[in-house]
Amino acid sequence: MVIPEIIKRLTEGKSYTTDDIGMSGSKVLIYDEFVLKTGRYREQDKEMVGMMRWLEGKLPVPKVLVYEQDGEEQYLLMSRVKGKMACDPFYMEQPETLVKILAEGIRMLWQVDISDCPRIRDLDTELKEAEDRIRKGQVSIDDAEPGTFGPDGRFSGPEALLIWLKEHKPESELVLSHGDYCLPNIFLDEDNVSGFIDLGDCGIADKWRDISLLYRSLKHNFEGYYGGQVYPGFHPDMLYKALELEPDWEKLDYYILLDELF
Repeated sequence: MVIPEIIKRLTEGKSYTTDDIGMSGSKVLIYDEFVLKTGRYREQDKEMVGMMRWLEGKLPVPKVLVYEQDGEEQYLLMSRVKGKMACDPFYMEQPETLVKILAEGIRMLWQVDISDCPRIRDLDTELKEAEDRIRKGQVSIDDAEPGTFGPDGRFSGPEALLIWLKEHKPESELVLSHGDYCLPNIFLDEDNVSGFIDLGDCGIADKWRDISLLYRSLKHNFEGYYGGQVYPGFHPDMLYKALELEPDWEKLDYYILLDELF
């Protein structure tokens, strides 16, 4: 992979670490002041860059410094947000504080005026993309939630799940959605959200998509699903109390199932 000259000039000689937490398949290099993300070109990533530029000044998101596409490869150099990931042990050991900050982060998203938002990620868009992914054989069931697929699961496979999702579409309450509101994608500094990253699915969508993925992420992280470390003290009621909402379990179930196809 040949790094574009402008990126090479900005990063040459600087030390970095490699981020292997994400699941995008991209290579991510973390410098003191930059983050360089490289990988195969995807239209989704080009749209993400557009959203990041649109969100500048509206939310704490990385600033796009350089974005270049060269054939099938793409290169994104962006500023590095400050703070710790929300899944850092410092916050995991303070469940009430963590949930309160993450709920405030969701409200920050909801407060953004979406009247001129350049990207729509509503259910019709998501279901169309899910169907395309199934057709191309891009859906893996290996890391699905237990009980979703298989002989004893709710669905025989991705195709059956897609049919169910199309037949049970809920009404949407459209807001600005992060699209993947999980703990590694939210950075915190003291008691505040300091950055939203991995905005590949960001756009106008139902408010319950972010709530559902946050609920799942909190549950998995506190139960030790990632890395085996179990942290006590989290209960779902904490999240809905912080959001000042009654849980909509049907929508939570729907959006967690939808995410199985991505």
